[in-house]
Amino acid sequence: MLKLGGYIYQKRKWVLAFWIIIILLLGFFALKLPNVLSGNGFEYKGEYNQTRNILEQEFGHPKSSIILVFEKHKTVSDDIFKRFILDTFDKITTKHVGKQVISPFEREGMVDDNYAYGLITFNRNAESLGKEINQLKALLGNKKGLKVTMTGEPIIVQDLNTASQEDLAKAEMIGLPIALIVLILAFGGLVSASLPIVIGVVSILCTMGTVYFFSYATDLTIFILNIVPMIGLALSIDFALLFINRYKEELKTKSIQSAIEITVSTAGRSIIFSGLCVFIGLSALWFIKIDIFQNVALGGMTVVLLSAFCALTFLPALLAVLGTKINKLSLLPVRDEQTSIWHRFAKFVMRRPILMTITALVILLSGLVPLKEMILAIPGTESLPPNYPSRDALETFKDHFVAKEKRDEKKVTMVLETKGSISEINNLKKVKKVINDLDADVLVNSVDSPFSATGIQDVKQLNQFLTYGKNAKNAPISNYYIRDNKMLLEVYLNTSEHSSNARLWVSDWSNKDLGLKASFGGPIKFEQEIFSEIFQKAPYGLLLIVISTFVILMAAFRSILIPLKAILMNMLSLGCTFGIVVWIFQKGHLGMTPVDIALILPVFVFTLVFGLSMDYEVFLISRIQEFYLKTGDNSEATISGLTYTSKIITSAAAIMIVVTGAFAFTGVMPVKQLGVGIAIAIFIDATVVRMVLVPALMKLLGDWNWWFFGKESKKPPSTSRKPA
Repeated sequence: MLKLGGYIYQKRKWVLAFWIIIILLLGFFALKLPNVLSGNGFEYKGEYNQTRNILEQEFGHPKSSIILVFEKHKTVSDDIFKRFILDTFDKITTKHVGKQVISPFEREGMVDDNYAYGLITFNRNAESLGKEINQLKALLGNKKGLKVTMTGEPIIVQDLNTASQEDLAKAEMIGLPIALIVLILAFGGLVSASLPIVIGVVSILCTMGTVYFFSYATDLTIFILNIVPMIGLALSIDFALLFINRYKEELKTKSIQSAIEITVSTAGRSIIFSGLCVFIGLSALWFIKIDIFQNVALGGMTVVLLSAFCALTFLPALLAVLGTKINKLSLLPVRDEQTSIWHRFAKFVMRRPILMTITALVILLSGLVPLKEMILAIPGTESLPPNYPSRDALETFKDHFVAKEKRDEKKVTMVLETKGSISEINNLKKVKKVINDLDADVLVNSVDSPFSATGIQDVKQLNQFLTYGKNAKNAPISNYYIRDNKMLLEVYLNTSEHSSNARLWVSDWSNKDLGLKASFGGPIKFEQEIFSEIFQKAPYGLLLIVISTFVILMAAFRSILIPLKAILMNMLSLGCTFGIVVWIFQKGHLGMTPVDIALILPVFVFTLVFGLSMDYEVFLISRIQEFYLKTGDNSEATISGLTYTSKIITSAAAIMIVVTGAFAFTGVMPVKQLGVGIAIAIFIDATVVRMVLVPALMKLLGDWNWWFFGKESKKPPSTSRKPA
């Protein structure tokens, strides 16, 4: 690492030229990234998708639909309302937008007093309808007392994309200025404070430009627009903060070249180890074969690599060019570390290790209490901010045109398949048995089928109706429910939204022997597959994170207890974090409207924060180890390590909290929860854990901290107790 530092110093202008070319090139593609993002990322290649394909290919169900919700003021006459609707659909029909256009007057039940709705179906996925949506926006218009609003999956997807971009801009406007203030307080000058911001922006820009090329190989979720900057800005500023602090410290007594070399070999080593921990944490998401987790793994791992690479090459080259000018434009005096508040705080903790340990554990365990009541849900329309018209229109549509017991969140779609025509008597008997079994289930509210649609319960009579009564009367029933050897059933459960009982029900029925082939679909089946995939695969990711982190920290510090303590404390602090998140969002405290916890939150926060918090562990323990190897005194080394790193850890944590916590003021609910969750986790880790629990345990365990298979880390032969 010393040679790398020396090489970068000597070739500093070439290194900067290389980075300028990279920034310009990838920055161009970064600007194009929002155009290739779509969907919420909850795509899974399972039975739900197979059933959906059957319904689209054989039953003629559209791939996507846009709902037009019409409203009129009570003072507007029905005739004017009708003319407004017909004129609207005339415009749409003339422009040939969509596969099929259905006005409210073509079917019963599409008009309800002052409200009406129409449908436009498409044979393309919701994510690919940007052009058609823009066409419709140009065609639709409100009049006095008359209103038409688009909603449905394609509109929700586009609005989520827009909201995500707005949230990113809002979070940056809040986070970056405050981060700069924190950096000024940490370094005392404008030049040194601005460099971490520069490194953060460069890392994000290069990452987003790189991620753009991934769109040619895989679908990218819109949430990547929030998550990559959230991770990248916090992590790269952390790396830069550590690096610049060490460089300024070495510059006091050494030449610019020597300061660069030592900083790369010491702080650079810490950056590599901490970056590796974060990288492994994010790589654990690869086990979960759901698009959003794969996307975050891809984007997160990329931003970690580029942030570390930027901190180890671009930053030292910048510092080599700046030299002693890093201290220019000083605004605040820098205090001597040995007389700082951190030195006094370190001594205070070390004098009361038992009390500090008990206090920290009580705080962490108290936060676990609400955790047992956590309710997880897949983000849906409620992810959108309330001010979006598409969200209001969808609620209006449901309230006026969909009975509560027939809403999508209660529906399971079943496609039954037989040998030969399903209208044959023997096959209808098998179908009827399945329907009777469903009706007898306590969780089933109703089953829509050809039997319920015709009112005919006798198998022979239904056979005659379907076989010999081919006329206008039975055509709609046959077309909707029956295709050759397949029959569609729509099962409605009497469970609540996001119910675990509903997911268990569809899982059990999917594994039952029904006497004929059955495929399951619908929103409940979709949720069941997503939950099952996460709960089955997440433990493998957890195991990878724990084992890899243990091995990395063990190799870095040649200790058994230090990595073991780090893992256990991380688990405890993350559990406390989840409990607080439940208390805020699910319980509706601090002015929040009660809402279920996004399913992505525990997985993302764990994988992200477990790695990110290792930054602090590596920063702190690396410095303690340096002093321990010089003095051989565990207590003195811990005090010195705390003294020299507390300010940086606190500043790094404050920046992370600001950058991620800024998303608390955004509108997309999963991103809001994620930002708050990460901010809380970092705050707990950097204060209760890193500043109190770690040093207290270091004091209590003494030289046992450095035990490594019967050997302690090498101590100096001298009796000196003070670090040089």
